[in-house]
Amino acid sequence: MQGILPGATVYLTRLLVDSLVDVVGVGLDWQAIQPVAIPAALMLGVIALGELLRSGSEWVRTVQSELVQDHVSRLVHSTSIAVDLAFYESSEFYDHLDRARSDAAGRSLSLLENTGGLLQNTITLLTMAAILLPYGLWLPIVLCLSTLPAFYAMVRINRRQHQWWQQTTLARRWLQYYELLLTQGPPAPEIRLFGLGSYFQTNYQTLRYRLRIEQLKLLKDQNVSRLLAAAIALAFTGGALAWMGRQVLLGLLTLGDLALFYQAFNRGQSIMKVLLGNLGQVYNNSLFIGNLFEFLSLKPQVVSPENPISLPQRFQTGIRFRDVTFSYPGQSDRPILQNFNLDIPAGKIVAIVGDNGAGKSTLIKLLCRFYDPQIGALELDGVDFRAYDIDQLRRQITVLFQNPIPYYVTASENIALGDISYNSTPEDIQQAAQYAGIHETIEKLPEGYNTKLGKLFPNGTELSGGQWQRLALARSFLRRAELIILDEPTSAMDPWAETDWIERFRALAKERTAVVVTHRFTLAMCADIIYVMRQGQIVESGTHAELLEQGGYYAESWRSQIGAPSPDLENVTEDLAPSWC
Repeated sequence: MQGILPGATVYLTRLLVDSLVDVVGVGLDWQAIQPVAIPAALMLGVIALGELLRSGSEWVRTVQSELVQDHVSRLVHSTSIAVDLAFYESSEFYDHLDRARSDAAGRSLSLLENTGGLLQNTITLLTMAAILLPYGLWLPIVLCLSTLPAFYAMVRINRRQHQWWQQTTLARRWLQYYELLLTQGPPAPEIRLFGLGSYFQTNYQTLRYRLRIEQLKLLKDQNVSRLLAAAIALAFTGGALAWMGRQVLLGLLTLGDLALFYQAFNRGQSIMKVLLGNLGQVYNNSLFIGNLFEFLSLKPQVVSPENPISLPQRFQTGIRFRDVTFSYPGQSDRPILQNFNLDIPAGKIVAIVGDNGAGKSTLIKLLCRFYDPQIGALELDGVDFRAYDIDQLRRQITVLFQNPIPYYVTASENIALGDISYNSTPEDIQQAAQYAGIHETIEKLPEGYNTKLGKLFPNGTELSGGQWQRLALARSFLRRAELIILDEPTSAMDPWAETDWIERFRALAKERTAVVVTHRFTLAMCADIIYVMRQGQIVESGTHAELLEQGGYYAESWRSQIGAPSPDLENVTEDLAPSWC
């Protein structure tokens, strides 16, 4: 309807002008005014209808905007959740993600609107062409030709803009990084202490200057192209108007015809520019939305088999790394593990110690099946991990990662996130908090377990690093899983808090399998089996006492950490060991 109304307006303009010419000087009686009143009333009705349609279009646009925003966000979030962890350890993935998220919803809505605009303007253009056709077949052709330079300029500019935007993805990500350093809380202490604010601010401004200069150069080229296209269109318009003026002077056309022609040709030319602009914008937005679909096409490689084997409710023999060779994607020349073998008996506490870079964190990622080994296999009760359903397998695993995430919700919700598939009762949550040694701290908060945590939102209460870690421990304990994996579980705790937590741990891990990755030998000494890793291999294994007797790397590291001479190692062990060790 909006496409037809401009043609109706132009047609009524001719009737109105010709009627006015006929009644000029006749007077104000009804018989004289009647020929003018009817087209004037129709014109008024068309204008009123146009305003009504525009208001309705604005409402539709708002609804579409909300729906498209939610839909695109849902698509991006679903893909982000589904892809492998390997994607998040790749710079290329973040380039894909940034290009997909950067105004993806806006581009999608713009594509939708431009497609609608394309249809509307096509109808309007056909209407104008039909109005001009009686004056000569060549007029609609001239109308189309006059706008082709503008269309060419539009396509060329859009392609260059998109190419520039693609090439500057990494630069824009650096800007986001500098913005985070300058405006977020965690970096703030170091930024101030080491006086890094001006340094990062200079880096930000330098990069912004470079991007601004490039963008302005594109804008300059764009304006020059548009100016040349407008000059060509003006030449076509001038020629057509000269021909129409000649026809009027010869008496072949009326003033109403001239008014109609001017409006139809001028508006048709404008509509043609808008129409071609719609095409250009559809092309441009399609280029950008191609980035969204490129991101959405990413598929996980670590997936469940078509016919998974049922997972045992209780581990029987345990977990085994059998001749595992693994390297991270893109780093195949530097395997982290090579021909690696390790046994984790069911129902036992296994500690893994070693220097940084030995591969301990990689073991955790493989146990969680975030990655699959390139060679060899991980087996649970003699069955390859890859034979099980991945969700069921992970359901039997609970992990405390080395850097747990602080969730800015209530203390109760924080713990309940450990097992959202289970309707945890307040008693379950409090029991998990007690196991983790955080219950008393929570009880002292302003609203107890209903206290909002963190300072990101109003009325939140901040916790210390050790308290956040204990809260993450409570999440791990709430999850009723067969395999407990703890990565440096006491790294943020003071010695008194660590001793208190160690006393609770074995009771929690009773009849379950536990893997503890740690640098603290006071925790490792209480494990059933200790494995010492160096350069991706197990170099020593045994109990704490057995490893001290071997006098190898473990004994040497123990002596360095405890600060005791070799003959006193046994006595030191007895002094430091918890009562159940």
